[in-house]
Amino acid sequence: QVQLVESGGGLVQAGGSLRLSCAASGSIGSINDMGWYRQAPGKPRELVSSITRKGRTNYADSVKGRFTISRDSARNTVYLQMNTLKPEDAAVYYCDADLYDSSWARDVYWGQGTQVTVSS
Repeated sequence: QVQLVESGGGLVQAGGSLRLSCAASGSIGSINDMGWYRQAPGKPRELVSSITRKGRTNYADSVKGRFTISRDSARNTVYLQMNTLKPEDAAVYYCDADLYDSSWARDVYWGQGTQVTVSS
């Protein structure tokens, strides 16, 4: 069994910052890419940022320069530092991990989501 647990969401004023964390646990063999997605009401889920095992990062244009993704491979954890938040950043944020479990079966796992609310 593999689990991803997010934390760090909450309510923040526009211009403020939040740091999201996502820890993977369980029968993990090796983790490839990890990422963050978000879904606002009535909108499809969209990729916010991703990071490869070697640390190569990718960002949606809407968050470039404001968000920073990082990972701690020893802790199987990915972070998303969100600065200069805007009301349009409000959404449920989900992390995902492309990984091999301890049986070396590969799959993509998702966290349960954490709510980010930005007040104007």
